[in-house]
Amino acid sequence: MKAWDWGGFFEYLVNPYLLQGAFVTLGLTVAAIAGGLVVGCLLSLLRLSSYKWMVAIAKGYIWIFRGTPLLVQLIIIYTGLPQLGIKFSVLESALLGLVLNEAAYLAEIIRGGILGVSPGQSSAARALGLNSAQTMMYVVLPQAIRIIIPALGNSINGLLKTTSITSVISMEELLRKTQILIQEKFLVLELFAVAALYYLLLTSVWDIVQRRIEARYGRAYKSISVNEGH
Repeated sequence: MKAWDWGGFFEYLVNPYLLQGAFVTLGLTVAAIAGGLVVGCLLSLLRLSSYKWMVAIAKGYIWIFRGTPLLVQLIIIYTGLPQLGIKFSVLESALLGLVLNEAAYLAEIIRGGILGVSPGQSSAARALGLNSAQTMMYVVLPQAIRIIIPALGNSINGLLKTTSITSVISMEELLRKTQILIQEKFLVLELFAVAALYYLLLTSVWDIVQRRIEARYGRAYKSISVNEGH
């Protein structure tokens, strides 16, 4: 038995079946981040609320979803909830699990960004006649984004790899498709190496995009700060 099959490795290095899996992985990441940001923003606002019951709900949610493994959450959603009459497809279960889990982490990132803005900014906005919603929308959030972007970028990088966990509920993303090919071709090391390269490519491309976003937003913010200083 060969220890390494170069022919098999190069054959599947650019394979339509695995490429499809990579696009599914990318789609899951985009959808999970989009949904997670929506739910995360809501949770962060609840955490910053002056109403204790709202704070308690947000804290409870974050405690549960950050304190339990995503793997367990996915299994509960896909195989546990049907026992209660709530049934989701594989794709729906994967997206729901990723969004709910990611939202718990993004909520804290967003909250940290908001708290990182000087309270004096809010006071100045109110002195100009802006209400709380306008202050948050036009004054606090634009400045908080500068703080949020690096952590958000790291979350996206991690999520690109975390989507592989959805393979346990038969979501045919990159890892699951790799496992299916391994069962057919018996090229274990070669196919896992190809999958690893795909993940590395996805995260490397995102790293470049993230650096450009940070640099561009940093220049824009610096320009605004300089103009305000004058």
